[in-house]
Amino acid sequence: MNCCINSTPLKLISLALFAITFNSNAFGNKPIEKPKLIIQITVDQLRGDLMFRYQDRFVGSGFNYLLNNGTVYRDAHHGHANTETIVGHATLATGAHPSNHGLVGNIWYNRQKGHTVYNIEDSNYVLLTKGASVDKNTEIDPTQKAASVEGRSPNTIMASTFSDEMVINSNGNAKVFAVSVKDRGAVSMAGHGGKAFWFSKKSQEFVSSSYYYNQYPKWLNEWNDKKISDNYKNKKWQLLDEKSTYLFGNSDDRAWEMDLAGYGRTFPHPLGESKYFSTLLTVSPFGDEMTAGFAKQLIHHEQLGQDNVTDYLAVSFSATDYIGHFFGASSLESEDNILRLDRTLEGFFAYIDDNIGLDNTVIVLSADHGGPDAPGYLNEHDVQGAYVSPKQWDTLDSIIKLKAELGLKEPLISSYHHPYIYLDQTLIAKNKLDLNDVQDKVAAALLKETDVYHTVASNKVKTNQLADTQLNKAIKNNFYPARSGDIYVVFKPQNFINNLDGLKVASVHGSAWSYDTFVPIIFVGKTIPAKHVYRRVQTVDVAPTLSAIMAIKPPSASNGVILTEVFNQ
Repeated sequence: MNCCINSTPLKLISLALFAITFNSNAFGNKPIEKPKLIIQITVDQLRGDLMFRYQDRFVGSGFNYLLNNGTVYRDAHHGHANTETIVGHATLATGAHPSNHGLVGNIWYNRQKGHTVYNIEDSNYVLLTKGASVDKNTEIDPTQKAASVEGRSPNTIMASTFSDEMVINSNGNAKVFAVSVKDRGAVSMAGHGGKAFWFSKKSQEFVSSSYYYNQYPKWLNEWNDKKISDNYKNKKWQLLDEKSTYLFGNSDDRAWEMDLAGYGRTFPHPLGESKYFSTLLTVSPFGDEMTAGFAKQLIHHEQLGQDNVTDYLAVSFSATDYIGHFFGASSLESEDNILRLDRTLEGFFAYIDDNIGLDNTVIVLSADHGGPDAPGYLNEHDVQGAYVSPKQWDTLDSIIKLKAELGLKEPLISSYHHPYIYLDQTLIAKNKLDLNDVQDKVAAALLKETDVYHTVASNKVKTNQLADTQLNKAIKNNFYPARSGDIYVVFKPQNFINNLDGLKVASVHGSAWSYDTFVPIIFVGKTIPAKHVYRRVQTVDVAPTLSAIMAIKPPSASNGVILTEVFNQ
């Protein structure tokens, strides 16, 4: 080695690095001050373009507070293929793809139990009722577990969440809560260490489970005693403004829109007071109004943001999703709902400012998924789109022919929960067939169906034998061996089965196409710069960025990266 190399350049480099290290402003990367409260807002089915579509009619301090004061990512996407509610919420909470957090769909087929399970169901816990006291550490009598089918917990989430890491880092001093109309929208964001509340359509109250409480806090009982939902009975959802001011003002009645229990396809939409009232309440902007009102009460009674330890509140607004399903993303109903949500956010932010201070708060907004336009709307504008008939996969000619080739007479397919087909693996083993070979042959056979665009056999994911495409990456990101099926099915773009819990609807999300993956990501805080960023980012980046703001470790299975623009870099 030449010992006579001139060391001057090395000294200059060392001095420069020393100066940068001890001058955090050298590149404008002053650390963000830890806030008193972090609020994570998830707007269910808020596709990434929808805010900008109606921004010219937003009020000053609702969505515009975020768009004008925050770091706004204009090309943000979910990186997984099955864009459903629990999948997106869990991804935002954990910073992980479903392949790591385990929530591959709203429901999946449990091979051990031999039936379908709901994503956060947990028979070891029960829904609490007013005045009841339950020891959450006591195992439920097995004979009573069937009655606790509505029990909920985060135990199916196979990774820590950002909120969990806040609890861990603060030795349990950080207060963590999550609120939503949907149970899965609250449970996922509260994580394992927080507390979740959601709206029960049955009791028309905000509820929780014995996982979180032995009995309800006094303030919750007092809130439920007010019967807030009764204020909306016999109320009508009217247009906020004159119909002529709306982009879809001449589109108040379309054949693909759904008339749910007399709700109608035109304004005004009557809520009534029938047995369907609580359902109709959530298919209106009033559901979000009620959620925001409950969140304010929670902030007040739990004293969030009132000490030197940063607290966390997640609020998931669900109306955009329900309305998108029944009327479509490009409808007068969806347009009016977003304008009303803008007003709801304005009131919510004003409450935060009055009681905690927006300067003391970091707000992050995103969505669990986007959503497609109704095929009828697309067809009106000469764009292809179609509904796919529900599949009886085992009776398809291609599958019948394959079964004959394999020497099978019994049903080969155990269950289908889009996008996964679950094969009868017991039957395959009994007939001494190779599972991987059968998966490959079924996947190939299904490609003969005219509305099937792509299929992936699970063995190809396990052995990493997929072509390096964006679609295959998304399918791989969605694969969790214990819960994913044998074959992943992709329909053609803008083609989907228009079925939601047995009802025909205008649109259904859940694909890997961009209209379903495209969502907003916005960070707002005192020292977070106001800028719009046009590079592609992913929703798994949200949790590690929040962790960086708090200077804590990211969630245990986080796949994301820190969004450096939030730190002015």
